[in-house]
Amino acid sequence: MVEPKDPPSLLLVLHDIAPQTWADYQPFVEAVDALGNVPMTWLVVPNFHKHNDLEAHPGFRRLLSGRLALGDELALHGYFHCDDGPMASNPRDWFMRRIYTHEGEFYSLSREAALTRLHAGIDMFQRYHWPLHGFVAPAWLMSEGTRQALRQLPLSYTSDPQHLYKLPDFAVVDAPGLVWSARSAWRRGLSKLVSDQREQRWRQAPVIRLGLHPVDMRHEFSRTYWLQTLKRLIAEGRVPMTKARWLARHSERMGRAA
Repeated sequence: MVEPKDPPSLLLVLHDIAPQTWADYQPFVEAVDALGNVPMTWLVVPNFHKHNDLEAHPGFRRLLSGRLALGDELALHGYFHCDDGPMASNPRDWFMRRIYTHEGEFYSLSREAALTRLHAGIDMFQRYHWPLHGFVAPAWLMSEGTRQALRQLPLSYTSDPQHLYKLPDFAVVDAPGLVWSARSAWRRGLSKLVSDQREQRWRQAPVIRLGLHPVDMRHEFSRTYWLQTLKRLIAEGRVPMTKARWLARHSERMGRAA
């Protein structure tokens, strides 16, 4: 007997979650909530840029706990979300850390340094009684030391822009994602063109991720794109899920097929 095929899925992921960025996200989150049951994955930064320590923001922590109660997921997104290491020693690293992004916190960390920050983040989640399944490095940049550290920790997954990786063995799961560069008008225009092309190419993909950032929320053009894309994909039959829930279901399917 052939098992019925699962409907395609949609993962709505909010990056850089911190007290500082909530004002950017709030109108969008309220618009998503008005659509009905749309679970979201919130990538939480424990101390965004070293001046948004969640310890000092009990109201925001209550908000995040409330999102868990609604069925959303909280994932660990770095610790400081800024690259505070010594200056790069070669041209490639200098480009990645000073031109491509200033926020690649885990790009150059040793295993020991990565473990220290990861343990601090895990401890924070435990302190606030938040379930934790996933870690996403800022800008998706991870050193080999970070990868070694993740193999030692009780986490289920990490990711890059087009894949999820099941931990601890980094088994690759295709999970294509749309993401924008929204810092200027020409970047927003180009991002829409690229995203439209990718969405058409991925129409048959089992899952599509929408990776949103606070800067996207500051411009009507990009904010409208994300909301309309979310509505359209749901109308086309994609089922919204959190990353952890989708990956658990994927693992169950693979287990049945083995």
